[in-house]
Amino acid sequence: MDVKSAFLNRFIEDEVYVRQPPGFESAQFPDRVYKLRRALYGLKQAPRAWYARLKSFLLKSSRGGDTLIVQIYVDDIIFGGLSHALVSSFAEQMSREFEMSLMGELQFFLGLQIKQGLEGTFVHQAKYTRDILKKFNMGDSKPMTTPMSTNTALDADEDGEAVDQKEFRGMIGSLLYLTATRPDIQFMLCLCARYQASPRTSHRQAVKRIFRYLKFTPELGLWYSLGSSLSLRGFSDADHAGCRIDRKSTSGTCQLLGTSLVSWSSRKQTSVALSTTEAEYVAAASCCSQLLWMKATLSDFSLKYGKIPLLVDSTSAISVAKNPVLHSRTKHIDVRFHFLRDHYEKGDIDLVHVISANQLADIFTKPLEFDAFTRLRGWRGVDNALINGEIESPWTGFIALLV
Repeated sequence: MDVKSAFLNRFIEDEVYVRQPPGFESAQFPDRVYKLRRALYGLKQAPRAWYARLKSFLLKSSRGGDTLIVQIYVDDIIFGGLSHALVSSFAEQMSREFEMSLMGELQFFLGLQIKQGLEGTFVHQAKYTRDILKKFNMGDSKPMTTPMSTNTALDADEDGEAVDQKEFRGMIGSLLYLTATRPDIQFMLCLCARYQASPRTSHRQAVKRIFRYLKFTPELGLWYSLGSSLSLRGFSDADHAGCRIDRKSTSGTCQLLGTSLVSWSSRKQTSVALSTTEAEYVAAASCCSQLLWMKATLSDFSLKYGKIPLLVDSTSAISVAKNPVLHSRTKHIDVRFHFLRDHYEKGDIDLVHVISANQLADIFTKPLEFDAFTRLRGWRGVDNALINGEIESPWTGFIALLV
């Protein structure tokens, strides 16, 4: 649903004055100003005032025992619940309180296309993908099977030819919005984004490679199975000294609810790791913090979790977390990363070893060969049993194809 003139639905508490609008000046008091009673579009206080108005109404209208999930983005609202009667009642209440436009079943939201079926929900951005391919004249480009070659090693390339910075940043920004449903381009895009200050021809060619990959796979998206469990787990990996400029490592993490990928990141670490063990340990700490935040958030929906599995492919990093004794090779690791060990000892997480071939987060740390990239891109079988740190098949795809 869409709220019409959302920001005009709330009286503002702050004293705000505006000049008399052109054409409506008072002939008697031409030098005076208006004191606003309601929020106007363009005011910094307007979004907060609208949210306070909506929040007050929602809490006042709530009933014990019923759960309705409402997602709000300014004046665009999506909602859902287990009872059709509850959903219909909410829509009627909102329509009586505010001037609304009801859009029916969710199919499009903030650029995301949603296709709901009996077996689950598919979220994609196929239309947006084609739009940006056309915008940057890549619609007729040669398709590529991967977003980056394994031989690609980007650096500052100070001797290379400079390219239009505005165009380069526009390409990066357009692709960043696409990562909402395309985690398969996350690492490559974040790598290219590091060179926005002084882009060169080599950097633009790397970005164009991503566009050519999108030309090959415009209709990929995220699949959320209806039969998936709500078990929470995370994967973390690191590429030691992957950056050629400052030799910092890249952390890759992802979190899943059952078979559904719900969160992921690819980020350069803030300090130089002296070993692969340290890089993996720092990445695991980052994944741990995200898992704890998700655990706290999901508790609002009455979902309780014990030890959350965190799958790491480095036995050395797991040993550092489990062993409180400082070693000469690990004593320099910053204290803030040792909260991973703290939460392991508290029983909040369980560090589990997974073989490198089944490390889902590997796709967020480095460019991969076609076979490995396609296999990780198409995996969602996390609900199957974990046996000795290995995940049983089938590899059925958390990145799905629009059909």
